[in-house]
Amino acid sequence: MIEAELKARVHTPEEVLRRLDGRAEGVPEVYQDTYYDAPDGNLEARGAELRIRTVHGPTDTRTVLTYKGAAVDEASGSKPEAETRVENADAAHAIVRGLGYVPTIAFEKRCRNYTFKARGREMLATLVRVPEVDGTFLEVETLVADAQVHEALSDIRVVLAELGIEEKDLTRELYTDAVRARRQS
Repeated sequence: MIEAELKARVHTPEEVLRRLDGRAEGVPEVYQDTYYDAPDGNLEARGAELRIRTVHGPTDTRTVLTYKGAAVDEASGSKPEAETRVENADAAHAIVRGLGYVPTIAFEKRCRNYTFKARGREMLATLVRVPEVDGTFLEVETLVADAQVHEALSDIRVVLAELGIEEKDLTRELYTDAVRARRQS
């Protein structure tokens, strides 16, 4: 499956939050993300990602192992994604390290997630703050087959417009790059 996704900088977070609250109930969660790569940087060189994410929500804590392949749509950065929940975060980190991968960056994302149906698709909208990065972001995504990526991205653009996000607000900036840059300055 492809994670068709668009991300935007949000200039009026309160207004976007109000519009999202009108669509669904928001769930506050804190993500603890650790990204891994081969010692030679092979994954990043191919545009791929290997991540372990522990999500702290209001009713539970869960850990997810995710692999994302290279982007299939350069304009949006949408990527094939394989994801699975793991029972034990420490064991997942130990397995990935045991396979020879090394942590490259770890950081926190503070999110408010909204799941809703729009334009015939299940969508996830996430309002995001990364403490080390200036600003608020909105990610809207849906999982689709390869052949549906462009149609899904069009549907996401409609949803973004309904939430008050303009095309000029879209960004391909990666949180990993922004956090690295902040830590190096």
